[in-house]
Order: sequence, then C-alpha cells, then structure tokens
Amino acid sequence: MYRLGILFITILWSQSLLAQKIEKSPELAYDAQLSAYQYDFTVRYFSIESQQHSLKMAYTFLQGKPDKPVVTLLHGKNFNAHYWTPTARYLNNKGYGVLIPDQIGFGKSSKPADYQYSFAALAHHTQALMHSLSITKTIVMGHSMGGMLASRFALMYPQSTEMLILLNPIGLENYLQYVEYKDPDFFYNIELEKTAESIKRYQQKNYYAGQWNERYEALTHFMIGQIQGPDKDLIARVNAKTYDIIFTQPVITEFNHLSVPVSLIIGTRDRTGPGRHWKKPGVDYELGRYDRLGKAAAALIPDATLYELTDLGHLPQVEDFDRFKAALDEALASFDN
Repeated sequence: MYRLGILFITILWSQSLLAQKIEKSPELAYDAQLSAYQYDFTVRYFSIESQQHSLKMAYTFLQGKPDKPVVTLLHGKNFNAHYWTPTARYLNNKGYGVLIPDQIGFGKSSKPADYQYSFAALAHHTQALMHSLSITKTIVMGHSMGGMLASRFALMYPQSTEMLILLNPIGLENYLQYVEYKDPDFFYNIELEKTAESIKRYQQKNYYAGQWNERYEALTHFMIGQIQGPDKDLIARVNAKTYDIIFTQPVITEFNHLSVPVSLIIGTRDRTGPGRHWKKPGVDYELGRYDRLGKAAAALIPDATLYELTDLGHLPQVEDFDRFKAALDEALASFDN
C-alpha cells in the first residue's frame, strides 16, 4: 500500500510538472521576419516589386517525381509555412513536389505596413513565384485563411490550378452580411493587447476543444515571440490589415464560378466565426457551424467532393494526422483517376 501511495504521488507530481511546462510561457522574442525562428526545410526568397516596395517572399520547394504534380500549400492567418511540415513530408514521400510559400505579410516574408493587402495580390505573387520555378500547374491546398486565398487563386488562375483542396477554410460565409464592419484600427488595438497566455487560451478553446499539449503549444511560439519582440507594433499593423481582407473580400459569393475540381476536407467540430462578437443588431445567425457549412459550400461548387471528419476542429492535420491523410489520399486519388 505504501509503495502504491508513493507511485500515485509520483504520477501526480510528474503530471503537475508537465502541466507547468505547458502552461509556462517560453521567453521568446522574434523580429518581424522571424530571423531566429527555424523552419524544418531550407527557406529561399523570391523578389517581388509591388506597390513601390521591393519585397521578399519566403518559400520552400521540395522537388517531386517527374510524373507527379506539385502541391502548393497555403497557410492560414495565425500560421506560417512551418506548420505544413508533416503534410509536406508526407506528400513529398509519395512523390509529389511541394511548394510552401509564406505570403507577403506573414512568416519570414516582407511585412510592409503601408501596403494594400488583398487576396488577389497574394494570389498574383504566388503565381509569379510558381512561374519563377517553372511550375505551370499545381494542386492548391489552403487551410483557414489560406482557403480564401486558394479559392481566389483558383478563380483567377484556373489554367494553373489542377485541383483545389480546401481544409477547414474560413470564408464559407460572407461575414459582412451578418457582422458590423470594423476599421483596421479596431484590429490593431486588439493585436496590441495580445499576450502569450491570451494566444494560448484562444487556440486551446477554439482549435482543440480545451485540449493542450506541447505540440499544440509549439505552433504558438512564433506569434508569442513576435508580440514579445522588437517589431510588435509593425506586426500589429500588418495583422490588422490582413484581418480586414477576411471581411471585405469574400470568396463564397463566387464559389459557383469555380471551374476546377474541388475537395473540401472539413473537421465538423470547428466553430471558427470571425466577427461573432460584433454581429449586426437583430442578427441571430450562428457563425462558424462547419457541420453545416461544408455541405452548403459543396452544394454551391459545380465539381465538389466533401470529406467530413467528425469530432475534429479547425486543424485536422494537427489534431489527427492519420484521419486527415486518409481524406487527403482520397481527394488526391480522385484527381489521379
């Protein structure tokens, strides 16, 4: 009995230490370009002249087999190219070429504050990057805000898009139909108020249904480092501008014009609903019901296939990679056939 008691106390003590390790904010500080933040793959830079700025677009390109297409992975707003590592490795091991850009305003790419950000501009930069690498056609997969960008890319460049894969994209609703418009200053002030703990609390609640571990926490480190770094004000200004395009540049209104095969991979537990805290007076519409939104979006798109992953949230590829890759394999197989 004594030994069992000691064992029980040891287990509790170990769990307590793990909890403390997870809850403790690392002392991180990164500049705007994440110079000291390491990605798993070699990062290269593509030069862009845009809006009287000389910009650099960070990217990784993994060469694939000659008979396999290139898959372009587009990151979400609260992420960068780095979180695509497991997906990129998986695809590359299957022979696919993989292109992973950091969009202008994100990750290791340039972040001009006096810039007119738009999904069209980001899609244009991505197309230019592809041309520089002699990539004429690609399967485009976008997650979260990257889904809005991927949709815009497919609408602008259908001749370059072999297939569109939307992984829990935001933008499956026209947000300004339901919520009040907010000036970028509103988002700038919200960005300035962020702390390491508020970032983690938000992701724990909204991405992982209250669960938390070291793998999830690692995905917050670059954000925490930037708000604790020397360029906090610049990051807040750029983030405010990229919030604005989510509300003012909808893609859902053009889904019926998509002319390429589309696969939607949807974690149905997701409830991401930008603007839900400032809905228009009298609006009782519930934003972010991905258990409904996937079906509604698939019905709008002429050539769409829906893969629903029950009990997974905004990041199926992080929460349960095995279930995600099974859906991805089906989507890719439908294209190969």
